[in-house]
Amino acid sequence: MLLRDFILWLSTKKRLTDFLARRGMRSGFARRFVAGERLEDAVAASLVLQQLGHGVILNHLGENVATREEAARTRDSYIEMIHALESAGLRGNISIKPTQLGLDLGRDLCQSLAIEIAQEAKRLGRTIEVDMENSTYTGVTLDIFEEMQRKTGNVGLAVQAYLRRTEADLERLAPLSPKIRLVKGAYREPARVAFQKKSEVDENYRRLADLLLAPAGEHRFFAAIGTHDPAMVEYACKRIEQNALGKDRYEFQMIYGIRRDLQQQLLAQGHPMQIYVPFGTDWCPYFMRRLAERPANCWFVLRNLLAERKPATSR
Repeated sequence: MLLRDFILWLSTKKRLTDFLARRGMRSGFARRFVAGERLEDAVAASLVLQQLGHGVILNHLGENVATREEAARTRDSYIEMIHALESAGLRGNISIKPTQLGLDLGRDLCQSLAIEIAQEAKRLGRTIEVDMENSTYTGVTLDIFEEMQRKTGNVGLAVQAYLRRTEADLERLAPLSPKIRLVKGAYREPARVAFQKKSEVDENYRRLADLLLAPAGEHRFFAAIGTHDPAMVEYACKRIEQNALGKDRYEFQMIYGIRRDLQQQLLAQGHPMQIYVPFGTDWCPYFMRRLAERPANCWFVLRNLLAERKPATSR
């Protein structure tokens, strides 16, 4: 837990993130978790994943735009992503971040841009998902999501098991019968709003999974189980089997480059699998949160950095 907190703290240090950003794509270690800096890179990676049997969720990395013009450009880029999925014949959708759509500049701006994206996706017969950011945005993100879902009906939402409020939030959202992506959470949060111990987060994850994976006749959600924790995956699989849930009720979601063995294992067992495919130039904060989720990944990065800095011994 201390190492996780340390990495999350480092992710806020611009000098370090700039250092990693200059080297990450060039030396290759960032490619383990980030498809590339361009939409074309994400599409190419997604085509490979589709050949393996996965669906995809495209995510253009970035947060907290500062102007209305930046927010509008982000809306345009999200719509371009939807069209790219369509043109490439890819099975999947996109995920959007409210702060990329100007949430810091006002709820109305963010909500209107997000609805435009959802409407274009619906026109093409596709869905979108809304990422959940740090806890200061949780309440307003739920408000925006509810309005989007009422207007278009093709929107899913990520919720975080480490937040103490999430069970109540699911009860609030249940009347909309939405798609919910259940993740543990990857931001550094205070104890008053988030569970701090892994055992507490895991316990809450199981409790929330029970709500999402309820038996036929009791279900109120489409469940997207977003975790790389084998224990949580096993728990979800048992609930799916016990409650005889069809593939129209659930899917698993995992992140590009993480636990590829587990991704293939679930796919081989016949479970629907979506891979979250991030791309973009603003990749470093996301990348470091992935390291914090599984600190063993740090050694992978350090080996690549050290290899890059070694002098050549031959030409």
